[in-house]
Amino acid sequence: MSARHFINDPNHLVLTALKSVTLTNPSVALDEENKIIYRQHASNSQVSLVSGGGSGHEPSFAAFVGEGLLSGAVAGTIFASPSAEQIRRCILQHVDASKGVLVIVMNYTGDVLNFGMAVEKAKASGLNVDMVVVGDDAGVGRSQGGKVGRRGIAGTVLVHKIAGALANTGATLSDVAKVARLTAKNTVSIGSSLSHVHVPGRGTDDVEELAVGEVEVGMGIHNEDGSERAKAELPSLVQKMLKYMLDSSDKDRAFASISKSDDTVLLVNNLGGVSPLELGGITNEVVEQLEKSYSIRPKRILSGTFMTSLNGLGFSISLLKLADTGVTQSMLELIDAPAEANGWSAAIKSSIWTDKSSAAGHTSSAAKTSAKPAGLSLNLDQTKTALANALSKVIDAEADITRYDTVVGDGDCGIGLKRGAEAVQKVLSSTQATDAALLMDEIVAVVETSMDGTSGALYAIYLNALAAGLRSQYGDGKADSKVWAKAAQHAMDSMAKYTPAKQGDRTLVDALGPFVETLEKTSDIKKAAQAAQTGADKTKGMKASLGRTVYVGGQGWQDVPDPGAYGLAVFFNGLAEKL
Repeated sequence: MSARHFINDPNHLVLTALKSVTLTNPSVALDEENKIIYRQHASNSQVSLVSGGGSGHEPSFAAFVGEGLLSGAVAGTIFASPSAEQIRRCILQHVDASKGVLVIVMNYTGDVLNFGMAVEKAKASGLNVDMVVVGDDAGVGRSQGGKVGRRGIAGTVLVHKIAGALANTGATLSDVAKVARLTAKNTVSIGSSLSHVHVPGRGTDDVEELAVGEVEVGMGIHNEDGSERAKAELPSLVQKMLKYMLDSSDKDRAFASISKSDDTVLLVNNLGGVSPLELGGITNEVVEQLEKSYSIRPKRILSGTFMTSLNGLGFSISLLKLADTGVTQSMLELIDAPAEANGWSAAIKSSIWTDKSSAAGHTSSAAKTSAKPAGLSLNLDQTKTALANALSKVIDAEADITRYDTVVGDGDCGIGLKRGAEAVQKVLSSTQATDAALLMDEIVAVVETSMDGTSGALYAIYLNALAAGLRSQYGDGKADSKVWAKAAQHAMDSMAKYTPAKQGDRTLVDALGPFVETLEKTSDIKKAAQAAQTGADKTKGMKASLGRTVYVGGQGWQDVPDPGAYGLAVFFNGLAEKL
């Protein structure tokens, strides 16, 4: 036990927390291997709702699985999105897809990429699937959000509730998706906190404490810095937060036009570390100021713990403007509809308890692929030697990558790359594949399941496309540098469909792009690796326009390279040493 947590092993913590959801709600089950909570006693055929994201936001998302809310939820590691393979299995194996599936995801790069890739795979399987992205945070203005847009925070649960209640009536996927988007469009939120949180399993040296009496206004739910720090008592803090949300003259943040003539729903959300007593006082202050300063009297007031940032000592305010849904049920009726989920206020029916399944509810399944060779042979011993060297270099660099990512992100990049590298090492120890595409298939399979977050999604998309690029050159020959260069460019083009990242955006593309371009021009792996290193070095002092780094303020990012670009350059240099 550490001084900060009763459970300090993050993997054990996430799994046991997921198991606890099944203990307190017998209508749901757990796929432990893939960290999926899903309904096992769906009472009628309906559009299924799937959501999820990084762990640490409980009761979101697992505890919102139940009748009248979500059909399934997929959990990543703490503050990192689940992998596309986890999500794909939830959609294909654990929810009823007969009337369609709606995926609701918060606007974070890793979540959008991973859930988006899973949605595309599900569509390719013939399923009717749609995806709604929620970005309700007024703490991130238009100029700061740029290409990324607003983060999704606690207002997302209102989208879950309304869409889930509508789906429960038997509405079509088209109507459920339309109303979900309408809800997201009319929701605005902002959070504030008195401190940053400590993530279980991580060191404590890099946890930045705010000064006494100082508050982070607009703080994100992944420990990101806010829009500003202020010395403020609660009344002035709430005044500032409501102005961020409702000031129509602020063109950078006037995302939702809400006036006294509009009917609204108010959600005051505990970020995890505020006592119920204090949250009551905060709720009262918010309600009083809404009426006094804006003549807004919400039709419904929800106050409690819905979406946390671990034990964050803060709260968020969300306001939904009620709009015409265009269907039989109004938004207010859908908010009021019962829901049997741990994270919502409605109680679980007694009949659910007496009818609970004796089955453990823990399932496991293996991905099945129909792999086709590319007809491109490789020297397996040389390939294993080069890859092993490159992967070892990445593992050795984990501490540096983590340190860089702690400055510009949430500190998980190094661990994610190390986890992926170790998984690929196990593949190399047993593989007998001498066909380039078949070897890539084996590598992709473990990357998709071992790496999560933004990096995991980008690597999975790129490597899948790299394998496709090899197969597009089908023949009876060798996988030489020209073949790999052509496949690498194909993969770059494919990845561009899922991310707007370009060279100069301070992402791993700053190393990957120069590597691919140089390899295509010269067919020289050493020159390509040097180009990747130069690209990574150039990210020092480069202002980010994509990824979570966009939201991180303060100092320090000018002195470190982008961690993803740095890690990739380390890999390429290790590869070049043995080829």
